[in-house]
Amino acid sequence: MDDQDSQSLKSGNDGDATRHNPDLIDEEDPTRLVRTEVRKGSILGNERVRVVLPSQKAFRRVGTGMLEATEVTQVPRKGMGRVVSNVKRFLIGVPIASSQAEHERLTKFKALAVLSSDAISSVAYATEAILISLVAAGSNHLGLTLPISFAIVGLLAIVAISYRQTIPAYPSGGGSYIVAKDNLGTLPGLIAAASLMIDYVLTVAVSISAGVQNLASLFTGLSPYVVYIDVALVIIITVVNLRGVRESGSIFAIPTYIFIGSALLLIIVGVIKSFFIQHNPIIGTFPYSPAQESLTLFLILKSFAAGCSAMTGVEAISNGVPAFKKPEARNARATLTWMAVILGTLFIGISLLGTSYGIEAYGSGIPSVTSQIASKVFTGPLTFMFAVFQIATLLILTLAANTSYADFPRLASLLARDKFLPTQFSFRGDRLAFSIGIIFLAGLAILLLVSFEGNTTQLINLYAVGVFLSFTLSQGGMVLHWWRLRNEHKGWLRSLLLNGLGAFTTLIVTLVIASTKFLEGAWIVVVLIPLLVLMFMAINRHYERVEREKVSDIPIHPQDIHHRVIVPVAGLDRAAIQSLAYARSISKHVTAVHVAIDVEDANKVREVWERWQRHLAEDDETQLIIIESPYRSLSRPLLAYIDTVHELFPTDTVTVILAEFVVAHWWEQILHNQTALRLKASLLFRPGIVVTSVPQHLRSRSS
Repeated sequence: MDDQDSQSLKSGNDGDATRHNPDLIDEEDPTRLVRTEVRKGSILGNERVRVVLPSQKAFRRVGTGMLEATEVTQVPRKGMGRVVSNVKRFLIGVPIASSQAEHERLTKFKALAVLSSDAISSVAYATEAILISLVAAGSNHLGLTLPISFAIVGLLAIVAISYRQTIPAYPSGGGSYIVAKDNLGTLPGLIAAASLMIDYVLTVAVSISAGVQNLASLFTGLSPYVVYIDVALVIIITVVNLRGVRESGSIFAIPTYIFIGSALLLIIVGVIKSFFIQHNPIIGTFPYSPAQESLTLFLILKSFAAGCSAMTGVEAISNGVPAFKKPEARNARATLTWMAVILGTLFIGISLLGTSYGIEAYGSGIPSVTSQIASKVFTGPLTFMFAVFQIATLLILTLAANTSYADFPRLASLLARDKFLPTQFSFRGDRLAFSIGIIFLAGLAILLLVSFEGNTTQLINLYAVGVFLSFTLSQGGMVLHWWRLRNEHKGWLRSLLLNGLGAFTTLIVTLVIASTKFLEGAWIVVVLIPLLVLMFMAINRHYERVEREKVSDIPIHPQDIHHRVIVPVAGLDRAAIQSLAYARSISKHVTAVHVAIDVEDANKVREVWERWQRHLAEDDETQLIIIESPYRSLSRPLLAYIDTVHELFPTDTVTVILAEFVVAHWWEQILHNQTALRLKASLLFRPGIVVTSVPQHLRSRSS
């Protein structure tokens, strides 16, 4: 049957078909993605209804007016997009539905590996940082490493207890940004966010560089390739984190616990061997090193500041409370306690063995202090443990970056939600991870590692300023939080005093670190924090301006829209005729515009147009305008004409219809000048002008 008969049958019989079988199609519900065709049978009066379904089950109907996209929509149908999608699935895995988010949460066992690896791994370089700072006063004073370590562990206890107060108060995630913003205001919140973001990037760089230096201590031939290994490890850990939080937790849990076990074995065996077998004193004899400056309070504070790198990552559990399985707050507090106990034990143990054995710290970091201790402890039957410990140290230091990969994207998503970062940072990827934040973090860490040539000592000089500043703002915010709840919360005074102690001590440490390390690199962080805050505020102003000005010149009522259509044509070929047909279906006011670069071109187009126009109806108002372009420019005269029409008819809606050729293969794009694409890009920034593309798909030879 021809189209006309088909249309009449449909208009005459669709209603009857629907009445006889109301479930067949519901014109009131567009989510029933079916089409009915009423066909006549061979006998007069015989009819049958044919239901046409989509070729692919791209959507699942979940209710009236509601469709759910299936996995089919996630896979490009053909071309390079399909290849890229297959590679992405191989590396990252198949997409996870949002409804599965609950199952992606972490147990305490996995959370300790994911969110505590940064803090626990810092024992591999914190003692070394103290020794390198103290050696400036000569080897005779290196014994101060142990009391400084005890002071840092005392600070750790204060901060851990303070954050145990924060977790139940902010069960949805008590990060420094949220706490400071809610209680102290937007500016302190942004300062805390900037501080943390810098610290997270430095955590990745420091952890991986320290891990690779431990590897180079084991295999000295790798020393020239340290930076390359650093970059490779960042890429690997990025891919793993793009696979999702739960999967990265499963992958990283075993290495974390291997390190904890081997480090505890190192301390137990080391203490027995040093004090009960070799009868070494607590403060042993260090290799002679002449004093370059006298021992002053400033130098002691500088060494204390260097050792405070052991404190980085302590806030990660408080930030990541929503990542825990239920009950989130209780599980997070338990994990925080275990993290603080493990960190304090390992840090004191390694510092004790370092002073007892008189370990020398090298500026290059090779061999590292922990590797020298392991070489003295793991001898005889335990020789094999030296290699195990070194590899475990490499793994924990590399995985320590995972804490940043867990918290940096989450913090970025919160900032994006509040319009202080681009909104792309708030979107979850295929595996429910904040993919943009993960990739952005990896890029910044690689930049740092390459810039500092993977030198841990230089990177540590930038470390800890940001994290202690965020500690201070978070704990200060909690002090105000408890003060406001003094009439509602029974134990408000105890909580206020605990957080107040945390705020005071971390403020002192922040000032110490900033002043003692300022000239050695901390100034970079001190300058970067306000610059980041200014960037956040500028982004926020942009979004606020967009919200205010997000209006169009197009009327909101259909009857008030008066179309004026412009169709640029290069000639009167099939593509141009199709574009004109589409334009004439929208409005009677259609103008075809041809930009001619010479007289011959203009005459040829006019001649063809006159022949074509004879076939149009007498009342058709489609017109041709030829613009001569003596300077051989095509787009500028056309844009000027569109601007002129828009100016002359401000109450009309100007629609520009562009015919675009879509080639079968991506490499064929270079054979076309992409004029339509350039015009679209230019018209995008002209308010009140609508652009419609009429694609002309060129078939491939195989089809």
